[in-house]
Amino acid sequence: MNATEEQLRHPAREAKRRGRSGIGWYEWLARAGLVAKGASFGIVGALAIKLALGDGGKATSREGALHALAQESFGVVVLTLLAIGFAAYALWRFVEALVAPGEEAKEWAKRLGSVARGVIYAALAFSAAKILLGDGGGGASQNAKAHNATAEVLAWPAGTWLVGLAGAVVIGVGLWNAYRGLTHKFAKRWQGLSGKTRRWACRVGLVGHLARGVVFTLIGVFVIRAALQYDPSEAIGLDGALQKLARADYGPYLLGLTAAGLIAYGVYCLVDARYRDVSA
Repeated sequence: MNATEEQLRHPAREAKRRGRSGIGWYEWLARAGLVAKGASFGIVGALAIKLALGDGGKATSREGALHALAQESFGVVVLTLLAIGFAAYALWRFVEALVAPGEEAKEWAKRLGSVARGVIYAALAFSAAKILLGDGGGGASQNAKAHNATAEVLAWPAGTWLVGLAGAVVIGVGLWNAYRGLTHKFAKRWQGLSGKTRRWACRVGLVGHLARGVVFTLIGVFVIRAALQYDPSEAIGLDGALQKLARADYGPYLLGLTAAGLIAYGVYCLVDARYRDVSA
């Protein structure tokens, strides 16, 4: 029996082999997905910098950035590539969750994290596809989604505690991003990158992770405020976090720095796409 026949007869076994080795189509899914992830953060950061400079940009989520892209002459091509990339990222994370070794609690937590990331990027791929088909609506405000979701959960028994817990988890994600950046943990899976280039890549990754830490922490704080004040309008998304920065004292500077950090995170994702060991 040749290799092709073996793959057809045992697709799950073949997926596990490729996933644990980080080769073939599994590797291409991961690298294409990381490129799309980086591009999406870069676009959000670029729009926010234009706003900080008073040049017609806006503070928006990644879904909102997709809508902004649709207005450009090259938007269809870029949206198509992003939709494919987001779908690739989602598939990579789902396969990673299925084939990752280990049965300990820590490994199951990692699997759940992979599934959660996959769901997020599957939703982004779906949003991009809807826009391409002309059914994407007028805008994708994470603020509005945060308000609606918070209002629904607050109406549940113990809803206030659940919203507060969600806010604490988001703050935890923000602090984890900051810790990951400060310790350069993100660079441990890079292969074939050394010397001065690696040092600069680590600096870019540090700035990018700190910016993500700021944004997630700010979102979490306002979700907790929504719980404490029993007011769903206090909850915010990525677009809301950037808007809060823009309206603060020294707003253009704070927004500009955070936006530059998000662009740095996008560049870090491109480095990750090139040098990361993607094996499960």
